[in-house]
Amino acid sequence: MTFTDKRIYIAGSGGMVGSSLMRKLRSLDYELLLAPSSAELDLRNQSAVNKYFDSHKPEVVIVAAAKVGGIMANVKYRADFIYDNLMIEANVIDAAYRHGVEKLIFLGSSCIYPKEAPQPLKEEYLLTGPFESTNEPYAIGKMAGIKLCEGYHLQHGCNFYSLVPCNLYGSHDNFDPVASHVIPALIKKLHLAATEKVEEVVLWGTGKAKREFLYVDDLADAVVFSLGNLNADDLDGLGNSYINIGSGDDLEISELAQMIAGIVGYEGKLYFDPSKPDGMMRKVLDVSRMTARGWVYKTGLSDGLKETYHWYLDKEINRRAQALNL
Repeated sequence: MTFTDKRIYIAGSGGMVGSSLMRKLRSLDYELLLAPSSAELDLRNQSAVNKYFDSHKPEVVIVAAAKVGGIMANVKYRADFIYDNLMIEANVIDAAYRHGVEKLIFLGSSCIYPKEAPQPLKEEYLLTGPFESTNEPYAIGKMAGIKLCEGYHLQHGCNFYSLVPCNLYGSHDNFDPVASHVIPALIKKLHLAATEKVEEVVLWGTGKAKREFLYVDDLADAVVFSLGNLNADDLDGLGNSYINIGSGDDLEISELAQMIAGIVGYEGKLYFDPSKPDGMMRKVLDVSRMTARGWVYKTGLSDGLKETYHWYLDKEINRRAQALNL
């Protein structure tokens, strides 16, 4: 089943995930796409969200909007991460219910799983223990969104469900030193170190923590796949309203740093500062349920990192050109 003739609202269309979804859907001839910017529609404003649904009448909603950031941002802006994400998802999901949306897909995050859960992380491990403290504010918001979709499905029969991706990266990622996740942070730091010929770079943590990564265009592909192949009733039969999305492969952060150093041309030494937090020491998803339904990722980590670095370079060149014109 396809939804090419449906009005599809992508909440968060300007972000990394949302912009990838827009590219993917347009390439498949989806034309009725609704994509207001955050300046045009503040999703934290319930009245504004309901007015938008009243006037534009979306039939399908994909919730990719969220306040995001790495360990440093989560620790520094704990209240903002909880408040903003709760408001965004509550307003959009409730408006979708009240306006009769046919299908809603909410994008969660692997940080929702307990810090001491067995690895790889299976869907049934959710809420079996406490969150990892360094990303708890973001995890609380995402967990609430997943349970909200589940609640509207179980109480009202809505076709609302969640995809839970692993760590994402790719073009249009956030390279801000405070708010960025590990891959954009490493790309920017090591690129600058290579450019300035710095002899050594100090990185956070022990380097021994292991993470799984998925190129953002692969997530967009998974979302489109789920549009035609997944429904809330299917997942309810598994005992939950969400399904993991990822590669199923992980590596140590020290290995990741070495890969990125090679791509950006940094030849100096890398040191890790164990006084800084690692977060969870391992986080890899069990993706067997999604694989059994016929979807698998396509982009290898090395290729995805190269594409992300090229996008970052283009962005930097354009930024400098604009600064010179000013």
